[in-house]
Amino acid sequence: MNVQLNSITCKKTAIFDSTLCLIKEHGFHGTPMSMIAKNANVAAGTIYHYFESKDALIKALYIYVKDGLADAIPSDDNLLSYKELFIQYWVDQCAYFIAHENALYFLEQYNTSPYRISNPEIESKVFLTRIVPFFQKGIDSGQIRKMDYQLLMPVIHGSIVATAKYHLLGHYDFTKERLQETALIIWDGIKMQQSTITTHPII
Repeated sequence: MNVQLNSITCKKTAIFDSTLCLIKEHGFHGTPMSMIAKNANVAAGTIYHYFESKDALIKALYIYVKDGLADAIPSDDNLLSYKELFIQYWVDQCAYFIAHENALYFLEQYNTSPYRISNPEIESKVFLTRIVPFFQKGIDSGQIRKMDYQLLMPVIHGSIVATAKYHLLGHYDFTKERLQETALIIWDGIKMQQSTITTHPII
């Protein structure tokens, strides 16, 4: 890898991670660029070299976090059933939030902020090209109930976030096995229900 490119990537990652940490503690308005630079151990001018404004940084940070979530989406393995892939997806997403607490709280703030309202078109292309087809496949193949994707995601994402926060707040220690059990409960709620055929004896 090009040394200069690697250096740029490291600096931007440091800026992103610094911003995530500070936003969790102080919120969007309480986190000025000067504070981010100091916490990331970079010059203030360095941030403005990569991001022309704080708004530009926040929008780029959103994509950075969603790209990280996309990396936690399992690949389409023909050796696994769709149910197994869903369980793996749910567990991996929840484990990501547990391991990246700052990212979890950033997304919660971002999704209820003016940033999201005024920029609804901003979304991670990596996330969209992996997450939407994953669930559409489940719907099209009859594994998941026929429903609008926009109705399905709040159910799934909401359960992931709630479980991760429950763990992070110390209310319950979710091991991988317990996460799998929770994922099964969610699966039972969204899977296509097999109709019961009642047969009557011929008299």
